[in-house]
Amino acid sequence: MDTAKAVANSDEASLNQEAIKVEDLHKSFGQLEVLKGVSLTACKGDVVAIIGGSGSGKSTMLRCINFLETPSSGKITIGGELVEMHADGSPSNRRQIERIRTRLAMVFQQFNLWTHRSLLENVIEVPVHVLKVPKSQAIVRAHELLERVGLGDKADTYPAYLSGGQQQRAAIARALAVDPSVMLFDEPTSALDPELVGEVLTVIRDLAAEGRTMLLVTHEMKFAREVANHVVYLYEGRIEEQGPPAEVFGNPKSDRLKQFLSSVA
Repeated sequence: MDTAKAVANSDEASLNQEAIKVEDLHKSFGQLEVLKGVSLTACKGDVVAIIGGSGSGKSTMLRCINFLETPSSGKITIGGELVEMHADGSPSNRRQIERIRTRLAMVFQQFNLWTHRSLLENVIEVPVHVLKVPKSQAIVRAHELLERVGLGDKADTYPAYLSGGQQQRAAIARALAVDPSVMLFDEPTSALDPELVGEVLTVIRDLAAEGRTMLLVTHEMKFAREVANHVVYLYEGRIEEQGPPAEVFGNPKSDRLKQFLSSVA
């Protein structure tokens, strides 16, 4: 009996370590099938880099995980909690989606800051108005986060007066303000001038070093190799190859992956 309990407890602990589990995820836009049965698991503390060419389904997969796009079918489990979905993939429990979204934070390509609000106001918006954190407490936390991403002196500045790199770092601070269990990055440097990319990657690298769970869609191959502990290569809506960075980048088995890595080298 004790052995059985130990096994059960071990299985439960293993399940609790799964931050995100995606099973047989499909997504179509009309007649165009973008995701064709994608499955992946990210455990707590994992940094999963998702790579692939334009149109391979990378961003769509992230948006489906966060239900910014409605999956056509499949299963999505966040922190051990299966998302309730209708047969057509649409969520059947909106309150569950709202609650789960408070545990996920997404950083977009185009920053998506509120332009009519200062950086401080951007960072405190969701904690105060969605999570009902006392405003004074949210302000203290916002100052800490802005300092952490190198923008401590920009709290009262509006996005229009900042560089792209500064805006993206502010967007990361805003994402951290909800204390997410998982962070989703959708090509966070793709809209930046080359000289600004490094400052954003440094912040993400620091988050990875802290043990943050992250799914990172990126075209920065060197960064993916250095920071991720698992790499997924998508090709035309399917996972063509995946594994540790040393294997995916150092010894790719798929001819398509070899060609892709050659083209971005």
